[in-house]
Order: sequence, then C-alpha cells, then structure tokens
Amino acid sequence: MNASNLQKKITYKEKTITKVGMFNRKHKHLSFLGLIYAFLAIFTYNVAFYFYRNVKRFTCLACIILFFISSSSFSYPAMSLNISFDSDISHEEAVSDSAVIISQEEIAESDAELAEQVELDSEVLIESQEIVNPDVTEADHLNMDNQLSLDDILEAGELTDESEITISDEEVALGTEGLSEISFTKGDWKIMLVNKQHPIPEDYEFPLGTISGSMRCDDRIIQPLLDMMKAARNDGVSLIICSPYRDMERQTMLFTNKVNRYMDGGMSYMDAYNLASQAVTVPGSSEHQVGLAIDIITDGYSSLDEGFGNTAAGKWLAENSYRYGFVLRYPAGKEEITSIEFEPWHFRYVGVDAATIMAQNGMCLEEFWSNYVE
Repeated sequence: MNASNLQKKITYKEKTITKVGMFNRKHKHLSFLGLIYAFLAIFTYNVAFYFYRNVKRFTCLACIILFFISSSSFSYPAMSLNISFDSDISHEEAVSDSAVIISQEEIAESDAELAEQVELDSEVLIESQEIVNPDVTEADHLNMDNQLSLDDILEAGELTDESEITISDEEVALGTEGLSEISFTKGDWKIMLVNKQHPIPEDYEFPLGTISGSMRCDDRIIQPLLDMMKAARNDGVSLIICSPYRDMERQTMLFTNKVNRYMDGGMSYMDAYNLASQAVTVPGSSEHQVGLAIDIITDGYSSLDEGFGNTAAGKWLAENSYRYGFVLRYPAGKEEITSIEFEPWHFRYVGVDAATIMAQNGMCLEEFWSNYVE
C-alpha cells in the first residue's frame, strides 16, 4: 500500500484544502484570499450537504407549516364565529414552537460540526504543505540558533576574513576538457546516491566536522562550503546555513512523531507509515544523515519554499554552486525522477567534476548515476 492508495477516496473538502494550499504556496501575498475561498467553499458545502442529508425531515416540517397556514387562512373564516379556537390554537402553536426549537437545535449542531470541520481542515492544509516539501517538517530553520552565516563563522573565530578560502579558476571553470576521461564509481563518497530506493549503507562511516557551534556536516565539504559562502558575499549575496547534519536519532524521532499523529487520527500503522513517509524522509534515507546536504536561506527570506529560488541567493546558487562542488539536489521538472518536489534551498555536495557535468547537462543526481557511474 502506498500514499496514492490512501487518497483514492478524497473528499470535496480535502480537494479544496489541497488546491488552496497550492495556491497559497505560489501566491503568498494573496494567501488571505485562499483562506477566505476555502472557508466559503466549505461552509457552502456543509450547508448544502446538511439540507440534502435531512431532506425528509425538512419535507415533513414544510408540510406541517403548509397545513397550519392553509388551515389558519381558509378553514377558520369559514367556520361559525361562535366557535372557540383556544384549545386548537394552543395545540397548533405548541407544535409550531416545538418544530422551531428542533430546527434551532439542528442549526446549532450544524454550526458546531462546521466549526470542528474548519479546524480539522486547517490541520489538513498545514499537513498538505508538509507533504509537498518534506524538509519543511525536518528542519528547525526558523530557530535563530540553528542558522549560521559567514559573519557568524568569522565572529566565532573559526577563520579570519583574510583567510584564503577561494578555489582557483582552473578548478571551477565550466568546461569539457578532461571531464570525458574522468570515471565515477559507486564507492565514491562524493556521489553517494541516497534516497528511498538507496538507503544509507549500515557500515557507512564519514568524518563528522564542525562548521561552527553546533552546526556539523561531513568534514570534507566544510572548506568548499566556506569557499562558496565567501564568493557569494563578494558578489553581494548573503547565504545562511540551516539544518545541515542530522543524526539517526533525530530523524527517527521526527518520523515516529508523524506516524503517531496519523495513528491518533484513526489510521492503521501501515497506513500511517506510508502517509508519514511522504511528509518526513524515512530514517536512513536522508542526505542530511550523511552530512552531505545543506539547507540554505538568506537575509530577509527564511522560508523553505519555492519562493527562495526567486531571491538573489537562490539565483546565485543555481548559477554558481557547481563551481564549488554543490548541486541543486531536487530541481524543477525532475519530480518524477527524484520523487521530491522542487526544493531550491536544498544543496548537495558531489564534487566539482560531477557537479560540472550535471550543470552542463541539466541532470539530477539520479540521472547522473544512470549515465556516468560505473
């Protein structure tokens, strides 16, 4: 069973929430319009469905009211004025009042159901955003303690501003000379393929180094990362690191929490597991766990969404990251290959040689493996 099987019987409300979620992600400045549309659409749907579900009850009520009106308008005037209607009127008023009370109780119950549904739909909207971008739930990118700029590294004394950390032009030039003679093997740590189909080998070991403070990653990519950050700053672009290395314990905790949340909602374990795997990377298949993946944001834009690709930092990285051995891991248009939506903030170190080939040919890592790895 997979996530697609779980969504075969998608409801009108879920469709509305999903559409609004996609609209809000693409048009953040118009998000209030999406929320208003979702509320009105769901409210109208619930009202219409309520009347449809209780059509017999309302038909009976309409007949009673019609009978009361007809008897009051035509029967009473035709009768003798000497006849007293006190008992009949009292009885009919009691019936009418009882019907009104029942109707008010039903309306109150409907309003309570609608309020509960709107709250549930809000949770579904948040979860739909998480499903589209798995790293949104995985990264504590909004926590200032988990963000690191080049200035932070300089202030921490990890290196000085005068440190020579610039890669030579010969090493970063985008050219074809010599690349055709380079061979790539599956055992090369730089091009390790990590995804759901290729989990991290149990015996894989790597040198874990400290970027600064609590920020860590594979020690072998720290120098190229700092080179890239300094080059960006020289071009007037600020790069801020968030969520680099994550250990198995944290990845497992994130995934388990998501599974438990779905199970609390009434799902079986297998259903919850399959759906959770769409929102949080399964432990053992995240590039962050091998210290080769870095999430990057910039001053004034700390959201991990498609909008980052339109920032000066996002554009600079898309054009220059390969010069320092980094590639945009989940590019637009490759979703069917990577199984991950476009993530302009997620960069993976593969080495300058592989990154250059991927940049030249517009490849993602999976395509590179199919064509160049022996």
